[in-house]
Amino acid sequence: MNVTHISAECYPVAKVGGLADVVGALPKYQNSASFSSQVIMPFYDNKFTKANTFNTVYESQLNLADTSYPFKILTLKEPLLDFDIFFVDVPELLFKEYVYSNDDTERFLAFQIATLDWMLTWDAYPDYIHCHDHHTGLIPFMLQESFKYEAFRKIPNILTIHNAQYQGWFSHKKVNLIPPFNFENVGFLDWGGSVNPLAAAIKCAWRITTVSPSYMEELKLSANGLENLLNHESAKCSGILNGIDWNVWDPETDNYLVSNYNTKTVVSGKKANKKHLCDTFNLDVKKPLFAFIGRLVGEKGSDLFPEAFKDILEKGDASILLLGSGHDDTEIQLEALKNDYKGTYNAFIGYDESLSHVIYAGADFLLMPSRVEPCGLNQMYALRYGTIPIVRRIGGLKDTVIDISEKNGFGICHKDVTVSDITNAIDRGTSLYENNTTYKKLSKQVMGIDHSWNASAKEYIKLYKSI
Repeated sequence: MNVTHISAECYPVAKVGGLADVVGALPKYQNSASFSSQVIMPFYDNKFTKANTFNTVYESQLNLADTSYPFKILTLKEPLLDFDIFFVDVPELLFKEYVYSNDDTERFLAFQIATLDWMLTWDAYPDYIHCHDHHTGLIPFMLQESFKYEAFRKIPNILTIHNAQYQGWFSHKKVNLIPPFNFENVGFLDWGGSVNPLAAAIKCAWRITTVSPSYMEELKLSANGLENLLNHESAKCSGILNGIDWNVWDPETDNYLVSNYNTKTVVSGKKANKKHLCDTFNLDVKKPLFAFIGRLVGEKGSDLFPEAFKDILEKGDASILLLGSGHDDTEIQLEALKNDYKGTYNAFIGYDESLSHVIYAGADFLLMPSRVEPCGLNQMYALRYGTIPIVRRIGGLKDTVIDISEKNGFGICHKDVTVSDITNAIDRGTSLYENNTTYKKLSKQVMGIDHSWNASAKEYIKLYKSI
């Protein structure tokens, strides 16, 4: 059985969010389960493409209305991943330093059309086409409605929603960019007066998945305008929890760490990595270290950090380290805190892959007070490295973290996204840390929780076979 994944991101080629991690791991685990999986994604002008060389496997022209664009399909000269990956090179539109921008309608339409045009030339079509988020959302519509792609009508297609907040809206004035179709069915494209690629995919895909069971249920109540549609299409919807790549995220072999460790050496291993962090960022190694890694945006609750962190740091019981970037105002406020709380607070504004690994290993707690969290991978990375997650009960966080007050609990959970909820949760973490024996026991315990892709990949295969 062959599965073709189509996505705007794929780790390690291009990563903006968790979508990249999923598409960079799921095919590998599906291949190990006797499926044949591959990925098709855009060719960007980024660090990965600059560092590697490519072969051209196909060349042609694609049309967006009256404009023609040359494109190529590339593949790596030297295989680097555990699955085949192909790159759609539309130089005029896709070959940019960024992944997303303000002109994404034409960019990702070109990507989707070029992908399907190339697939028409294959000797054998895939058994399943798996699309990810709105950047590939018009593929299910085109497979169903565009005259050009009639040969694909009987191929089951699946859409995975990684984040329903972003839907790819554009004006009906641009509908002529889509390859010709029966205009009587233009309603499949519309939602709320615009062409909505995510809504079109929900209507036309054979199956819809989200990246956690709880997120699927939450979307039926709050999905940025798609609630009624998802309820209407609920019979073909399900939630499958993401996994993480245990080969990449393994404290025993992680080359980024100062000291590697396993469940037997977790105490000394985490101590060494924490000392390195505290020395690097001028933090008190004796205090519990609370960390945040991620985007500084409203979805993550980071707008509340300046006030919440002040409340915590004034008490003097904890240290805080932040790694992330996002809204300018939040960045400025979080940078300003450095001057007032030297020795207990620091922030790295930006993103550094190697630093993120060391933080997962060296921090005592990871903060995730998200307003929206379809699945969340950071809490799974934290658990893998023996770091206790502090999360809001939402989406995948609710599916993966049990509060220490409950049976078999191992994390700290809070209900709402408020300053008091965040500070109370940190205070609970401080109390837990002071109970040294209990903290060390939990740190060792959580490392054994299996959130690898093994089980999740099997769930997707089970879904494919059920169609």
